[in-house]
Amino acid sequence: MSETQIVWLRRDLRMADNPALYHAAQKGPVVPVYVLDDDAPDHHKMGGASRWWLHHSLESLSKSFGQRNAKLILRRGDAVEELTKVANATGANTVHANRHYEPWWRKVQGALADELELELYDGVYLFPAGHVTTGSGDPYKIYTPFYKAMREEFPPRDVLGEPETLSSPENWPASNDLADWNLLPTKPDWSGGIAEFWDVGEDAAHRRLEDWKDDVGAYEDKRNFPGVDKTSRLSPHLHFGEISPVQIWHELKHKRSDGWQSYESELVWRDYAANVICQFPAYASENYRGDYDDLKWRDPSTDEDAAADLEKWQKGETGYPIVDAGMRQLWKTGWMHNRVRMITASFLIKHLLIDWREGEKWFWDCLVDADYGSNAVNWQWNAGTGVDSNMFSRIMAPLTQSEKFDSAGYIREYVPELADLDEPYIHDPEEHGCLPDDYPPKMIAHKEGRERALDAYKRMKDG
Repeated sequence: MSETQIVWLRRDLRMADNPALYHAAQKGPVVPVYVLDDDAPDHHKMGGASRWWLHHSLESLSKSFGQRNAKLILRRGDAVEELTKVANATGANTVHANRHYEPWWRKVQGALADELELELYDGVYLFPAGHVTTGSGDPYKIYTPFYKAMREEFPPRDVLGEPETLSSPENWPASNDLADWNLLPTKPDWSGGIAEFWDVGEDAAHRRLEDWKDDVGAYEDKRNFPGVDKTSRLSPHLHFGEISPVQIWHELKHKRSDGWQSYESELVWRDYAANVICQFPAYASENYRGDYDDLKWRDPSTDEDAAADLEKWQKGETGYPIVDAGMRQLWKTGWMHNRVRMITASFLIKHLLIDWREGEKWFWDCLVDADYGSNAVNWQWNAGTGVDSNMFSRIMAPLTQSEKFDSAGYIREYVPELADLDEPYIHDPEEHGCLPDDYPPKMIAHKEGRERALDAYKRMKDG
């Protein structure tokens, strides 16, 4: 009998187009393993919404393996130790895995390679990090030239099918019970809105792509309008690897349109974020631009007013309807429209003058698509602190954004206190003298917040 092969699964929870699983199955009996390793060095521990998604994704994948007379082995603890135990129990010497670029996984991959044979494949992004470089051989730092270079490399690799057969080992190793991991919230159970909004798993990911793909032509024109369901909403499926970017690229490649190119750019942004965290592993906790270390943020840990303002932002009680709609959508569904992510981030950073890292932490806990690289890159872009970022002095006007992107329906859905207001009143009920009794006034005037932010920026620049 051929030697047993271990497949170490992480953010690649699918059967099809899974290079690690595909190649392992060609070499012998397969033992697929997921290790919940919360204590890896420098680990950005998974947030609550992501843990909810993980539970249901593992449940779905376990059923898929069961239908093929295989078992998904669940272990909790140190990944190297647990995988070594599985190897000892099955007689395996080789672990197959798709390469991950988060700093903790890079360390674990290195440590695992010292204990067992580790075969790494490229199954998480369109191309491996570092695939494209500048003329001098350096990694790209700015997105636009990175994207142009990536487009020269298309198409990505071919899509792999599911393994034709999955042979079983002589003995299956012990596995944890998924329910014992307590990934789901109980007291209180805040996940009702998330469960209503999402279907989880590989089949659900492909259904969503099938339902949306005919709308990709409208993506360029409609993607910034939160009240219109024209975005793909594939981000959590991509994050957990229930579908691969390569599968999506090949499925949509024939749709040559401005909308497709715009969506392709979003797929490439994931690769860009992976390249950034390879160059700067601490990107979620440290300013790339060191001069911003001197910017005087309002600190919620020492300033009661700042702490109260942060809580209002988190709860969607700022008095700015578009901001509040976004924050409430986040809490209810575990997701937020991308345009509104920018508006809410800008408001926290600039109107409230609160450190972007406070927002990064909140999004990390609340988003079902919370991705270490993308989340950090997006927050540093908004703060002006990143390797490629918006200028701090460019301050979004939330009321202008609300009116420009026709968000009335979106506000009515997530801020029911304002549901009876017509346009233009719904965007700024306080200004129009129709503020409902159960909706708060603006916590800070736009002009006041803008001037305070610019003053803090000037003082930082002046030293």
